[in-house]
Amino acid sequence: MIDQALSRRRTPRTMAVLAAWACAGLASACASATPPLPEARPIIIYSGARIRADQARLEAINEWVTREQANITEDPGFWVITDLAVEEVYPWDGLQISRDSVRVRVDPRAADSRLVQELYGHQQLMAVMGRQEEWLPEAPTASGYELERAILARMSDAWLLGRTVFGTSPYGPLDELLYANEAGFLDAFIFTARPDEFAEARAQWARAQPEEAARYRSWFLETFNQEPPGLRGG
Repeated sequence: MIDQALSRRRTPRTMAVLAAWACAGLASACASATPPLPEARPIIIYSGARIRADQARLEAINEWVTREQANITEDPGFWVITDLAVEEVYPWDGLQISRDSVRVRVDPRAADSRLVQELYGHQQLMAVMGRQEEWLPEAPTASGYELERAILARMSDAWLLGRTVFGTSPYGPLDELLYANEAGFLDAFIFTARPDEFAEARAQWARAQPEEAARYRSWFLETFNQEPPGLRGG
């Protein structure tokens, strides 16, 4: 079964209506002003692991997510194209960039994940188009692994906003990214999940923290009751 394109442009909306973050797979028009954020709630997964987020931090995340989402919708200079996947997907799975367009994959069983997948593709495309400083000011000249790490840190924050404020449904790949980032295991998560990439950065990390991979695997097993991505059989 081949992937099918969902859309080349999204129905205009901003975070003002993401209280239902793609609830029932529907997008809706919104007012021009973004209302104050609802109070954040802690999130918890089946193992009992909890995450709480500071409201001021979430306000800052909401500001850039809102701007970036509007840019994806309104900027005629590029396309973000979403394709259906037939399995769970991590943000980097199946990413394709071609000049002024980027294709990302979305699991149709997890409509709430669509925004984060689109944000990931947008960030990657902006770097290719020379607009990295505009959308990733904390890493304006980063490349290679440092660029990927900075983008995934932002995707983790976007999912944190969705899960704690807008009630997005749990989704394994993004929950894993979020929990790993919040626990200080973002490097281990990336290097373990993508063993064939970032060889030089991985080698430097392993030399500097020789016990970190084992610590991460133990933490992941305790938190998610399964092996981390990259170590799963089948």
